[in-house]
Amino acid sequence: MNWGIFEGLLSGVNKYSTAFGRIWLSLVFVFRVLVYLVTAERVWSDDHKDFDCNTKQPGCSNVCFDEFFPVSHVRLWALQLILVTCPSLLVVMHVAYREAREKKHREAVGEDGGRLYLNPGKKRGGLWWTYVCSLAFKAGVDTAFLYVFHSFYPKYTLPHVVKCHAAPCPNTVDCFISKPSEKNIFTLFMVVTAAVCILLNLVELAYLVSKRCREGLAARRARATGGGHRPDCPTSSYKEDDLLSGDLIFLGSDSHPPLLPDRPRDHVKKTML
Repeated sequence: MNWGIFEGLLSGVNKYSTAFGRIWLSLVFVFRVLVYLVTAERVWSDDHKDFDCNTKQPGCSNVCFDEFFPVSHVRLWALQLILVTCPSLLVVMHVAYREAREKKHREAVGEDGGRLYLNPGKKRGGLWWTYVCSLAFKAGVDTAFLYVFHSFYPKYTLPHVVKCHAAPCPNTVDCFISKPSEKNIFTLFMVVTAAVCILLNLVELAYLVSKRCREGLAARRARATGGGHRPDCPTSSYKEDDLLSGDLIFLGSDSHPPLLPDRPRDHVKKTML
């Protein structure tokens, strides 16, 4: 797989992410993808060839290797990295969808006909939910793979010698794993980086939810304050609600609407003149 193309696609997520998201993306590519490409594939490249058992029974080594290594570390990590980075691509696709809608709208009504989105890349409405769901999904994927690794390899470590008595082995045989200490070091390194990524996802998720709650409370207080002093002018509060919670907005112009005059009849006469 060409990881360079994959990295180029995900690099566009930086401008739509928070500071926590940028740290997470840097951590994934520097400490997970690069370590996987440079060292992990080479360390596990000869795991089957150098798995030796003290027997000459045909097929015994293959059966014992499959019993203790049902899924290769390298393939599990590759699947984990693909699944944990795909939700970020959905955020980029959602922003591209918004930009395409905005472009079609301007072509249909012209530059002075208003806008669908004030900022297509701003996390509001549907894009906010897409981003939040992507964070939850990434944290869930990393947690699930940590559980799978722990199920296959208790304590995330490999023993130096394993005992196998599966058929067609004639009796209990000793099998020796190639470079177990080196593999344990890289396994623990990948586990720690995955745990740090989970923590960053949860912190960013809490930050976005708390920020949205604070904005909602501020808008509610502003609406209550404005409603008590100026009950005849609710336009600003409605507009603020749209900017805080609306996914699709339509503004005829950027200027504020004029206030109604005290004598509407005189205003109509002046306008007609």
